[in-house]
Amino acid sequence: MLGVYLSGTGNTKHCVEKLIALLDPSAKAIPIESRNTGEEIKRNDMILLGYPTQYSNAPYMVRDFIKKNPTLWKDKKILCVATMGAFSGDGAGCTARLLKKYGAIILGGLHIKMPDSVCDSKLLKKSIEENRKIVREADEKIETVSQEIKRGNYPKEGITWISHLVGLFGQRLWFYGKTQNYTDKLMIHESCIGCGLCATLCPMHNISISNGKAMSGKNCTMCYRCISSCPQKAITLLGKEVKEQCRFEKYY
Repeated sequence: MLGVYLSGTGNTKHCVEKLIALLDPSAKAIPIESRNTGEEIKRNDMILLGYPTQYSNAPYMVRDFIKKNPTLWKDKKILCVATMGAFSGDGAGCTARLLKKYGAIILGGLHIKMPDSVCDSKLLKKSIEENRKIVREADEKIETVSQEIKRGNYPKEGITWISHLVGLFGQRLWFYGKTQNYTDKLMIHESCIGCGLCATLCPMHNISISNGKAMSGKNCTMCYRCISSCPQKAITLLGKEVKEQCRFEKYY
């Protein structure tokens, strides 16, 4: 068993690590951008694939990783784990359908509500105590799900045809025009001091430092890792200023 995750602010990392530890204490969880992720997947029959849901869809990086490694998935047993701030629709189903095209066996789908990670929007912002409650409830759900999985009962959240319709018409069609290609809207503001932390953290290698300032390419996967960690709050994506740097450690 292997856990693979994309995690910008730590939410999904925590969920995958906790679930896989409950199911198999000897198993490990690794970030999807690790150099040896493909080899690790080859060595394991069961994969827990976790990622944050973005407008009822999986992040570009996750979808691209699946498509660019088509031979990895044949006969692999996969549980898709999608974290969300509020609404996920068929967040788990998006990758489940894609993986099935490459021969994967989909064991189920799991949706876990976690604290909001969109740092430059007021939407969904809550107090630290409210977010701590969300994390406690998420942990309780993971513990319950792990017990059910041990009995052979896998969750089916987000992978039914009803979930597909809810995700498609609830969010994805509305946002589709903005997400056909990699977003190029990552903004670096004047307060940037060129410390290079964002370039180090970016899983897409989308940020570089030039003339003492951070420069963004067009391959942002919207993980919010750089925005949540920038010491100057100098990076935004959907909004014009950072409202809150949303790191999982604040709530746990």
